[in-house]
Amino acid sequence: MYLIDKTTNRIQKISQKTFSELAFSERNHLQEWLANCPTALGEELLIIQKEFDGFQDTNERLDLLALDKQGCLVIIENKLDDTGRDVTWQALKYASYCSSLSKEQIRAIYQSYLDKIGESQQATDKLTDFFGLEYDELILNKIQSQRLMLVAGKFRKEVTSTVLWLMNFKLRIQCFKVTPFEMANQYFLNIEQIIPVKDTEEYMISMANKVQEEQATQEKDIARHSFRMEFWKEVLARLKGKTSIFQNISPHKNHWLYSTAGIAKISYIFEVTKKGVSLGLLIAHKELADNKSLFDELIKNRTEIEHSFGNPLQWLRLDNKISSKVEYVLADVNVFDDTQREVIINFLVENIIKFEQALRKPIEKLKVTFKQKLTDNNEIGEIEGIEDIS
Repeated sequence: MYLIDKTTNRIQKISQKTFSELAFSERNHLQEWLANCPTALGEELLIIQKEFDGFQDTNERLDLLALDKQGCLVIIENKLDDTGRDVTWQALKYASYCSSLSKEQIRAIYQSYLDKIGESQQATDKLTDFFGLEYDELILNKIQSQRLMLVAGKFRKEVTSTVLWLMNFKLRIQCFKVTPFEMANQYFLNIEQIIPVKDTEEYMISMANKVQEEQATQEKDIARHSFRMEFWKEVLARLKGKTSIFQNISPHKNHWLYSTAGIAKISYIFEVTKKGVSLGLLIAHKELADNKSLFDELIKNRTEIEHSFGNPLQWLRLDNKISSKVEYVLADVNVFDDTQREVIINFLVENIIKFEQALRKPIEKLKVTFKQKLTDNNEIGEIEGIEDIS
């Protein structure tokens, strides 16, 4: 760092020092500087206590306790020329201790601090001034809102590595490098936020949020896939030997399960989502015209089919899609609700048996009518028109 002399149009070097060389201490100097000028840390903070030791079952004390403009507690841990190895763990402990502090406890802590420094104003009034809200309207120290600020002359690699890793879990933690300088019996202090780098702070926070969302999604997917495997296993076990379909089918993770109807690209299908469950017949031939012709031929038997099945069905030609579908739906049930599981399984098992029986003769008619185009096939390719909305 250099001092610019405008008179001589020259620069003079300012000597970088350590706090030890200048006989500055953590408690009497660095802590006092920040307590009296917290904006040096880059934002408006309200210091509510120094050397806070109001933790149960421990004699530990944190350096500075503050509130930010969002009502979050900020734990500020100061070191001089070196962080040491354990500063991250130390700050995390303090954050955990402070996480349970209520608004009234925070007010009392702040009032104790004001009394100690000889400030006559009441804590409630100071809080009201800082936040611009009435005390009754304030929400302080929301769950998982605690922040950490580490201040030191030098950060060890084990500390910076841990901090960067913790940020992936949306922990709001900042590292400030403080460097003293001397020139002609004058002293200067540089405070630089090094983690996250100020220009990339918003980006790093958004990336941490994205990582958290992806991890949460992956965990949900794993749980959902495991649940479906067990669900389909139970459905298939209940169908064993009761119908000619779904007899050689393996359970899988998808929200649908299908079994050939004896015609290529026509299958009986189950679908389960959070919105409801259904069973039906899916016509998913690769040619749109063939699908619609098959559907149109099948719907000619609608009265006979629904009479045999015992209930009206939904006939979905789906003119905007290649596939067509006939289905029977149980709406407003959630397959992931254990209390509804038995009802859903009974619905699928009992109705697919009746459904297959009702469609047996009409499907045989389709084979005859379309024998030039359709051949028996126990395989079905990519199913179109099925979306995972669970």
